[in-house]
Amino acid sequence: MEIGVYTFAELQEDPLDGHMISPEQRMHDLIEEAELAEQVGLDVFGVGEHHREDLIVSSPAVVLAAIAARTERLRLTSAVSVLSSDDPVRVFQDFATLDLLSGGRAEIMAGRGSFTESFPLFGFDLDDYDDLFDEKLRLLLRLREDEHVRWSGRFRTALDGEGVYPRPIQQPLPVWVAVGGAPESAFRAGTLGLPMALAIIGGIPERFAPFVQLYRDAASDAGHDPMPPVSINSHGYIAATEQEALDDSWPYAASMMNRIGRERGWQPMQREHYDAASRLRGANFVGTPQMVIDKILFQHELFRHDRFLVQFTVGSMPHAKIMRSIELLGTEVAPAVRTALGAA
Repeated sequence: MEIGVYTFAELQEDPLDGHMISPEQRMHDLIEEAELAEQVGLDVFGVGEHHREDLIVSSPAVVLAAIAARTERLRLTSAVSVLSSDDPVRVFQDFATLDLLSGGRAEIMAGRGSFTESFPLFGFDLDDYDDLFDEKLRLLLRLREDEHVRWSGRFRTALDGEGVYPRPIQQPLPVWVAVGGAPESAFRAGTLGLPMALAIIGGIPERFAPFVQLYRDAASDAGHDPMPPVSINSHGYIAATEQEALDDSWPYAASMMNRIGRERGWQPMQREHYDAASRLRGANFVGTPQMVIDKILFQHELFRHDRFLVQFTVGSMPHAKIMRSIELLGTEVAPAVRTALGAA
């Protein structure tokens, strides 16, 4: 199993003391997080695209290019690229460039976007939310297959065989589809034979097992062999004790999720629910290294997934604490999971 981390580069006031670092410092910290992820033996580092004040990466490919210059082995992915409000030609060019800079380590994780700020920003109608993604995903796949594409659609100027450059090292350039629980999204990813990244950030994992099976059934029915891989992406935080992990992370996770919740009309997050989510059958990977090992292996029995990515930066956690979590993931969790799965 590949194991890695992803971040949205959160930037907001510390809920404990009101301090907020500069955007420049947050970018510097992000690069250090990626460097450490490679040093401790992790496989993947992901950066999400957003267009809002409290999540400061609007161009994952630019940030990942900076990380590429400081690493040698780490796979570099968006998490996600909001393909619905972007131009597939430009997305392909950006990540093909990243692939060349990184020596063949780039990946695109394409999503519809759980935040919607980019749609009015770039002149798209939210009523076209799914149609935009479907059309642009299919064009992106055409672009990675052929240098010269003849294509027409609803949302972009037609292509009449123009060359699209540069071309990446990897053939094909990996494209994952990020999904959050919509069955039609899993069916589409499976039918297209694309790897699926499933976000589980709430509820019990068991309820997602039929969703993964739907994806695999769709891939099988479409004749895709071997079966494309599945990633599980979740929130988490690792510390020496369970209580430390919960107490450290709770103020920051609650601050971030309640800020988003106020925008969306959610009920405020309660501490007892957060603590419950850290247990074996909960969604969050918050706890000791052994608790995280046990939960990854438990979910592997459910999903037989190929990759696990965890977001430690849920809220503006202090940099030193995030670095310690990355260290524990790489030095204690990942080796134990690999050994257990290798011996199974």
